[in-house]
Amino acid sequence: MTIAEKLKNLPTDAGIYIHKNSAGKIIYVGKAKNLRNRVRSYFHSSRNHDPKTRQLVKLIADFEFIVVDNEVEALVLESNLIKKHKPRFNVFLKDDKSYPHLKLTNEPYPKVVVTRRIVRDGSSYYGPFLPAVMARNTLNLVNRAFQLRTCEIEIDGKLPRPCLEYHLKRCLGPCVKGLCTQDEYQEAAADVKVLLEGKNKELAKTLEERMWQFSEEGKYELAAKYRDLSRTVLALSEQQKMATTAERDVDIIGFYREGPRLALQLFTMREGRIVGRREFFWEDLVDDDTFNASEFLGDVLVQYYSTDYVPLEIHVSRDFDDREILEQLLSERRGRRVKILDPKRGTKRSMVELVETNAKIAFEQRFRVLKPDSQKVLEELQELLELPYFPERIESFDISNISGSENVAGIVVFENGKPARSHYRRFIIKSVEGANDFASMHEAVSRRYKRLVAEEKPLPELIFIDGGKGQVAAAAAAMQALDLEQIMIVGLVKPPKHHNQISHLLVHGREDDPIPFDRHSLAFRLILQIREETHKTAVEFHRKRREKRDFTSELSEIPGIGEKRKLKLLKNLGSIERIATATVEALSQFVGKKAAIEIVEHFERQRSLAGRHDAHD
Repeated sequence: MTIAEKLKNLPTDAGIYIHKNSAGKIIYVGKAKNLRNRVRSYFHSSRNHDPKTRQLVKLIADFEFIVVDNEVEALVLESNLIKKHKPRFNVFLKDDKSYPHLKLTNEPYPKVVVTRRIVRDGSSYYGPFLPAVMARNTLNLVNRAFQLRTCEIEIDGKLPRPCLEYHLKRCLGPCVKGLCTQDEYQEAAADVKVLLEGKNKELAKTLEERMWQFSEEGKYELAAKYRDLSRTVLALSEQQKMATTAERDVDIIGFYREGPRLALQLFTMREGRIVGRREFFWEDLVDDDTFNASEFLGDVLVQYYSTDYVPLEIHVSRDFDDREILEQLLSERRGRRVKILDPKRGTKRSMVELVETNAKIAFEQRFRVLKPDSQKVLEELQELLELPYFPERIESFDISNISGSENVAGIVVFENGKPARSHYRRFIIKSVEGANDFASMHEAVSRRYKRLVAEEKPLPELIFIDGGKGQVAAAAAAMQALDLEQIMIVGLVKPPKHHNQISHLLVHGREDDPIPFDRHSLAFRLILQIREETHKTAVEFHRKRREKRDFTSELSEIPGIGEKRKLKLLKNLGSIERIATATVEALSQFVGKKAAIEIVEHFERQRSLAGRHDAHD
């Protein structure tokens, strides 16, 4: 059926339409109150179309449509298809930061883990956590207070003895029969669920009731346990900054645009305080006056709130067409009335303007490549890695060799985001024969920090390792042997065929939760700078070692050239190539005339032999 025939048979119902190119690839997904009117509008006169739509129409070879019951369903379906197919002509929301959530697993003996991916697996997800380090802090609280398991083993109660976590009172020990019944464990898991839902006061009240019950039964140890739990939960409610806790929670959205580029910021306000923000950037929007800001804003909000936590209020810089439909959809998802407002005056308008100002600053920093503030970059790095402390001193390691020869390590130091070159170090790897990067990394890290500890010199807050799991594990083993495992170790993992790039970060202890590389992030730019500086330091040292080896072996063939003369030539001429082309007069000032003549004759013989070989070939 041709496009013209399809256009004649379009229904007038609400639905979504899908444009495809000649290769059958989806290039645009849209929604419509009336499919017939909306889809036909693409193929009528193009005078009213913006340039991007005119380009789209030229590429449409076919289209499909799906009828739905109402506009809310169309909104949801459109968002899902855009996320799935990432059509070229749709506004696609790509987050610069993947904020962590806590996942309460769907198992007979559930556990809580940190994750950056939400999937439909029956588990319960809570978050996002702002700042990101709150996810780890809350997980530690859960493990310490409610003692859910952290292991990956299958729980059948048949193990002969519990692990160390049980003895540290960080696990109830369901793996050993008699330590904990499934009902007791499920009660603890239910308490954690209430806690993560932000119902702190309700949970504290329940725990207090259990305290009095056990007290009346004379079970004073259990009563004390629930008394302490109740206090912990109440204390947490005072300082918690999770996205699921506030009675009055507001998201504020503003953006700044120039031509095809746009920066958008979303500030998260909980209990009257800004507790976090997210940044989004586009580089290929319509570059003329036909850019529809309201349509753009509507598309962004639909995609953003399709998976993340829904606040009670969303403040935006302008109204948009699908606002009422989106309010209805989000209210159903939240279970309470959700309002989307575009305030015109007062405090709310001032906050929107503040977010727009920050969006402009973010635009400048990304697209104009202004020199970023080191403090801001390091704070972003701290949040990205969920470091509990500010990374004032960072050290980085790289190993360099060719087929295991001249095995060396380069170490660079950055203080407050700047290279501290006087602290750079280069090691000759002594204990490793052949190309064994893991063992070489272990030696380099061990020697470096054994010496710093012995000399009582400053230790870093963060260590970067150029490599993947093997190198990170080797470095971690060295640090553990020195009782320095509290220092975070992060692997800089390269993609398979691009050794000068970084594909993702691998934090030791969180290897199952890699952090993808974002080439525009200020923190990642710093990481890339550190990695390049480390690689250069290691490679340059390796090259010098190799040149010195070649230099020494070459000169050893010349009679009368001993170690002192080799060192003198190396110091003054630097390379075997420069010595090979030097005159007797140039060499005489370093080794004497007789030795100079022998050196010149040696290289003349070599050139003569090489010429004969070339002629023969």
